[in-house]
Amino acid sequence: MKIHPEYQYLGLLQEALTKGYRKVDRGTGDASYSLFGKQIRFDLTEGFPLLTSKRVYWKGVVHELYWFLSGQSNIKYLVDNNVHIWDDYPYKIYKSKVKSQKSKVKNVLTKAEFIEKIRTDSKFAKKWGELPRIYGELWRRWPTRTKRIIDQLKWAINEVIDDPNCHNAIVNSWNPEYLYTMARFEDTSHFPICHNMYQFNVIDGRLYLQLYQRSADLFLGVPFNIASYALLTLIIAKATGYKPGEFIHTFGDVHIYEIHINQVKEQLKRKPRQFPKVRFTKDFKNSDGFKPEYLELINYNPHPPIKAPLSVSGGYYKTKVVSSK
Repeated sequence: MKIHPEYQYLGLLQEALTKGYRKVDRGTGDASYSLFGKQIRFDLTEGFPLLTSKRVYWKGVVHELYWFLSGQSNIKYLVDNNVHIWDDYPYKIYKSKVKSQKSKVKNVLTKAEFIEKIRTDSKFAKKWGELPRIYGELWRRWPTRTKRIIDQLKWAINEVIDDPNCHNAIVNSWNPEYLYTMARFEDTSHFPICHNMYQFNVIDGRLYLQLYQRSADLFLGVPFNIASYALLTLIIAKATGYKPGEFIHTFGDVHIYEIHINQVKEQLKRKPRQFPKVRFTKDFKNSDGFKPEYLELINYNPHPPIKAPLSVSGGYYKTKVVSSK
């Protein structure tokens, strides 16, 4: 009897719970239980890996991926579509700046007030909703020293079309100029780049995608990441004319947060159900032609959702800047 592919994920949850090494984030103080160097893989011809042991936020998956694919970096698109998975980081940046001595803002908005103002005030959204050097910008508008813009995703797609035997169709989101203590304070990204590189490969007429995720929140983030990059594989396969192959998810530090322990134990009691299918309702010839409304999710019957708080760990930590001469 074939083992349900979701048990790969549930096995990681169990291993992190029982064997994970305890770490504490120096910025937030949040503890996690970590494993290092794991991998799971899903054959996309056998169903779409939208996990069933708890409901995964499909609307959020679709709109976030479209946000990336279209090269956007302002959360207003997400807020306008009632998707709030990126609210915390711009609000964190906003609070930091308005509380500084240089700020002219006297009253700090609550998070709810901040997001409502993003939704209703375009000028405010342009100033405070921008997340520079987030995935969409780096995929589609990578900044260079010569001010030339590189569309990595378009290049990678063209590579696998022009040369199915290529080994170089990589899209990278890890730019050290803007990350952690490698960055100058005025340049830093105040949020962590977690799913930092992926690569396309064509084998026997099928498009494969491997993601390297350097840091992965197993309970909240990974089910979402699996669905997002599996969907990206399907979209690019359709845009390039290949059949879908496998989505391979390779992890660096993969962990469960201490604040999620009870939720993890609840999820591990559940048995996976049959994976759903994804159908495109309209043809498109390239990735830019894809729209969220072109998707249909078929036969998704998961267990109920399990709510848990988000740990806003990682990202910029104020210390000495590392530089080279």
